[in-house]
Amino acid sequence: MATKPLMMFFLRMITISLLVTSQATSPISHTTFSRSLRPSALGLELAAPTKQKLTHLHFYFHDTVTSVHPTALLVAKPASNTTVPASSFGYVFMADDPLTVGPELSSKKVGRAQGMYASAAMETLGLLMAFNFVFTEGVYNGSYVSLFGRNAVFSGVREMPIVGGSGVFRFATGFAKAKTYSVDLETGNAVVEYNVYVLHY
Repeated sequence: MATKPLMMFFLRMITISLLVTSQATSPISHTTFSRSLRPSALGLELAAPTKQKLTHLHFYFHDTVTSVHPTALLVAKPASNTTVPASSFGYVFMADDPLTVGPELSSKKVGRAQGMYASAAMETLGLLMAFNFVFTEGVYNGSYVSLFGRNAVFSGVREMPIVGGSGVFRFATGFAKAKTYSVDLETGNAVVEYNVYVLHY
């Protein structure tokens, strides 16, 4: 379990991020998980003929660090005799977070975010994110996309690359945009909205 100073630091960072982020409601319905897009919608021009498809996935990531059954756990931290920078450099969390269609945990489940995040920057709060978004809904059941990138917590919207996938998402490439939806300052539990754009066959 994370130490109290570490939790307070993360809470302050998330609060600042929320203050600089617009709270505008997403134009996507909370009942819609995925939709097909024309590549031109993102300014892409694919060589013709192509069998590649562009899929937009929209879901909410529920990171629960304080609970009887947390979904994210502190698994490594710097040695006790190490001076840790204000960024909490060196802390590593492992997570198996639920993904839902809406921001409420009670809304329809569409998968799990399984992986880890670690504080990888010494001078600011920048997380290394390594996650598989494992889907359980409809034609995507059993398929996943892999995200690997930098989560700049101070940014209102963070963009990270999609580096691969399986099943429906074989040969996947793309990007994800993450935006903090809410955070509980008492517990540190957070909900993050994700818009993921995946180019695949």
